[in-house]
Amino acid sequence: MTPEKKASSISHIKTIGVIGAGQMGRGIAQVAAQTGYKAIVVEPYDQVINKAQSFIEKSLQRAVDLGKIKKKDCEAALSRIHFKKELQSLEEVDYVVEAAVENEAVKMDIFSSLDKICEPHVILTTNTSSVRLGRLATSTKRPEKVLGMHFMYPAQMMKLVEIIRTPATSDESYQAVKDLALKMGKTPITVTDSPCFITSRLIQTFINEAIFCLHQGVSTREEIDTAMKLGMNHPMGPLELADFIGLDVVLSMQQSLYNGFQDPKYRPCPLLMSLVEVGHLGRKTGRGFFEYNKDGSKKN
Repeated sequence: MTPEKKASSISHIKTIGVIGAGQMGRGIAQVAAQTGYKAIVVEPYDQVINKAQSFIEKSLQRAVDLGKIKKKDCEAALSRIHFKKELQSLEEVDYVVEAAVENEAVKMDIFSSLDKICEPHVILTTNTSSVRLGRLATSTKRPEKVLGMHFMYPAQMMKLVEIIRTPATSDESYQAVKDLALKMGKTPITVTDSPCFITSRLIQTFINEAIFCLHQGVSTREEIDTAMKLGMNHPMGPLELADFIGLDVVLSMQQSLYNGFQDPKYRPCPLLMSLVEVGHLGRKTGRGFFEYNKDGSKKN
């Protein structure tokens, strides 16, 4: 790579760095590999790496079984995904998508490190759903090349990508991220750097209001969810969705909304805070608004 390469073109992008091999990172890596890019996934934990490898293999095989891709394309995509444990492994990548834990301090530390590891022309993006981009940009010496590239879950299936830009974002960097999203087969929408952007802001407001309905005795948990599934054709009710996301994550995002706007309409419901305080975090702990079996299925 050479410094004179322009960030406004994606023709030089051959290798994409993905930080984190969790639910979002593994999906983003699969998308990149299926689009023809080499994906270097940085994940420090062997257990998470093994789980991600298994997930991607099964996901691609399912696509083969359904006739969506050919077996040779599956094999080619798998050959493009490489797991590493150190951030230093990203020194030769052409583009980065960070999908680590949703924690501002952790992300700022990662971006500060990436700024030293990656060459100056490399665009650094984050898959965050709630951390303000301006904060991440100030942790680097390339604020014009720091953007949000927020994939929806599951990334390998969902079409939407939110592209978040700050006042410091250059038009060239923005266009490069948009072009890359399009090449990945996604539909990009542009969002300014505001608390929780569009999708997370709307869904968290929706979830919080459902929790208030339960808290205030408007209806039962089952009937609140049934109302949205049968009345609004939602695939999952808001309370079950909160359990699926993780109530600690839901609370963190709602606190980001409340702190960002300083508007009481965004205050998290006390019931949500109480559940998080006692460790009832949803499906991952076996209990939230509903109770769950070890395989993640909801108990009757």
